Amino acid sequence: MNLEESIANYQPTAEAIAVVKQAKIVLLAGIAGAGKDTIKGRLLQRDDFHDIVSHTTRPPRSNNGIDEIDGIDYRFIDITTAQAMIQNHEFIEVKFVHGTVYGTSVAAVRDASDNGKIAITDVDVQGVDEYKAISSQVIAIFVLPPSYEAWLERLHKRYASDDEFSAAFPRRRESAIKELKRTLAVPYYHFLINDDLERAVQAADEIAHQSDVFHRKDDEARLVARDLLQAIEQSAS
Repeated sequence: MNLEESIANYQPTAEAIAVVKQAKIVLLAGIAGAGKDTIKGRLLQRDDFHDIVSHTTRPPRSNNGIDEIDGIDYRFIDITTAQAMIQNHEFIEVKFVHGTVYGTSVAAVRDASDNGKIAITDVDVQGVDEYKAISSQVIAIFVLPPSYEAWLERLHKRYASDDEFSAAFPRRRESAIKELKRTLAVPYYHFLINDDLERAVQAADEIAHQSDVFHRKDDEARLVARDLLQAIEQSAS
């Protein structure tokens, strides 16, 4: 069985399932440019959060001139190490994306739980589904820009030139549509509108500390997500 097949057939062990069910876990997802990484960084400055640092086989990147750091941004590993971790069932969830392995380890979540911390990480919607299949108590937050126009502005800042943005935008738009459709099709996301960073961080903190219950503001944020999806779809037509 090759690496891609091993990942496609991967199942967490009973031990991994027990760790996830015992831990308090918050998953941050969101379309590119929504601000989930910034919100996660602010939450990690608070004493009661612990970062689940994911593993990846891709090399470190430079973001806006700042190089990624091993153990902080990701745990950078080679393919041989990834294969061994998969064989030893050391991951809770693992995926193969465009030739690259990404996964979160059992040990990372156990460390957070053992220290009485809220384990937090940013994942894609596929990763959220995998966690939710293990435990319905995992809290999923999907970060949204306040509008289509705000999303374009934020996304544009990620690129050094208009040409780079134009080349990347069709892929970003397609991914955003898929992610929003998926999140709107299931009932377990707290949609978080990142219109003001401090307010968004505080809202994420409140969601993380409560039981996974929903309020009227969740319904209102869901409507914003629907409007955003519609606007992005219309931009593609």
